[in-house]
Amino acid sequence: MQRRDWIKATLLGLCGASFGMHGQWLSANTSGRRLVLVELSGANDGLNTLVPMRDDHYHRLRPSLALTKDEVIELQDDFSVHNQLKPLLDTWQRGEMGWVHGLGYPSPNRSHFKSIALWESGGDGVSEGRQGWITHDIEHSLGRHVSDAHGISLINDMNLFNSESGRWLSMSSPEQLNVARQPIDTATAAVNPSIGLVTARMQELDSTLNLLQGKLANSPKAAKVGRGKLGAQLQQVLHLIQAGLDTPVYRVQLSGFDTHNGQLGRHNNLLGQLGHSLADFRQALMKAGEWDNTLVMTYSEFGRRASENQSGGTDHGTAAPHLLMGGQLHGGLYGTPTDLSDLVDGDPAHTMDYRSLYASVLSNWFGVNDNQFSAFEDERVRSLTRLA
Repeated sequence: MQRRDWIKATLLGLCGASFGMHGQWLSANTSGRRLVLVELSGANDGLNTLVPMRDDHYHRLRPSLALTKDEVIELQDDFSVHNQLKPLLDTWQRGEMGWVHGLGYPSPNRSHFKSIALWESGGDGVSEGRQGWITHDIEHSLGRHVSDAHGISLINDMNLFNSESGRWLSMSSPEQLNVARQPIDTATAAVNPSIGLVTARMQELDSTLNLLQGKLANSPKAAKVGRGKLGAQLQQVLHLIQAGLDTPVYRVQLSGFDTHNGQLGRHNNLLGQLGHSLADFRQALMKAGEWDNTLVMTYSEFGRRASENQSGGTDHGTAAPHLLMGGQLHGGLYGTPTDLSDLVDGDPAHTMDYRSLYASVLSNWFGVNDNQFSAFEDERVRSLTRLA
């Protein structure tokens, strides 16, 4: 096979899916458990999501953007949520939703590209990790065999799933699995070590895609979920779950959170899409008997500045709260709220390293007690989920 023909065949094999080429909450009985990661792309404004309504500093820092009592739903401990998250109120009342205050990292970076790379690789403000934060432990320490993909992203990038091994796929819809794939020439691979390495990965990918196609062929399309692009992605995740895929990690994305101007209306729409989509997703998983096997977690590159700017928006900040949902979650507020009276360069100082949350997800949800973030374990998030 000529080199250009081999490359063409390889690209055809990858056009429907791609894979990484680089590189206690619960007991260890993890069969069937999954994590759904929801990226709030652009940096969500945490202060107008989980709102410190009784904090005078909040209202002073945001004379135009501070929400009123009519625009929030009271939770507990002087905190409320934006009323566009009202569809999730039942989840909160049933004790299946948690918020973790003040997540961030030392030496914060306000670059979208750099900071999201840190969050997705488990790095700090100085350097990022060499692979996705969850890939190594899922591949090597999960304690059970994963029969299908280790992870599936419904967004066409692989930064979170960057890995030297494993079956990590990226697709915009399950229908992309049905693309035609040309046979791989193993004879050429046998005499070229570099091509041989890629060919072996291609063969593993091809086998995985065949397994997924077989399961999806016998599964009807899932019912509509939520609103907009996030709802469409979660509908695809639901389709994959209902098809019986053994996949521990899914990733979806809601973009548009870079609200430098005109924030109030834009943020309302985004949180409305988030609230409706996650509420519908939960209801569908409950109906399918899969809610207790599912943990949902949001993440974002950073929060927004504590004070509003002159354009009716907020600029790049640092620490922010994040949301978790699941049938095995202990609902409530976790961690230490940021102190708006003691800002660092105009930003709330982070009160919990985000890698502490990663350590808890790996150890207490997936049963990987000795994981790469064990040094960041924090007692404040140890009791987030119910023990099996």
